[in-house]
Parts: sequence; C-alpha cells; structure tokens
Amino acid sequence: MEDILISRVYGAKPAKGPVFLVDGMWPRGIRKEDLKLDGWVRDIAPSPDLRLWFGHLPERFEEFRTRYRQELDRRPDVVRPLLEAARQGPITLLYAAKDPEHNNAVVLRDYLRDHLKATA
Repeated sequence: MEDILISRVYGAKPAKGPVFLVDGMWPRGIRKEDLKLDGWVRDIAPSPDLRLWFGHLPERFEEFRTRYRQELDRRPDVVRPLLEAARQGPITLLYAAKDPEHNNAVVLRDYLRDHLKATA
C-alpha cells in the first residue's frame, strides 16, 4: 500500500499520484483550469449539516471525526473510487480549510488508510 497524502489547495505541495479535491464546494479564488485534478469528489465531503455543526472548531474535531466516518460508512460507492486509486499507488487529497490538522481531508485520509489495511 502506498501513501495517501493531503495538501491544502492554496499553495499545494507537489502531489504524488492522482489528485482529488475532496471538498463539497469549489475553493474560493481558484480557477478550475488552475488545478490539475484527476477528480473532484464532492460527494465524499461531509454533509452540509455536519460541516456547519463542526464549523472548524478544534474542540469539536473528535466528534466530527466520529460523525464523518459514520457518513462515509453509509456511502461505500463514493469511497470506493478513492480506495481503488490508493491501491494502485500514492494519491493526493486536496482541501481548502485553513487548519491543517482539523479538517475533513485528515479524517478521510485516516479512514481510507484504515480500510486499505483491513483489506490488505
């Protein structure tokens, strides 16, 4: 299993493998032609209700992690393409949030890694 990298869309680090935007909304100030994406997986983003509840408050992150993972469990068809890509080699997940430690891409990366380990 190769690694799953995450990077902020603004000033993104060099990507490895296919690159996927994993936010539900297009990042402000970024033109679509400026991002070199292999896919925009907007359906994998947290539900609007969960995103609004979380509000990127670090003190809510652990509960956000639990709830978001439950949402991902209910959407295997949306998760499957990322798992398949990650089985082929490294992938990069792009996100727009300012906080590099408390965002949906962090949870998604860990979720994908857990599923890859379970099926290895």
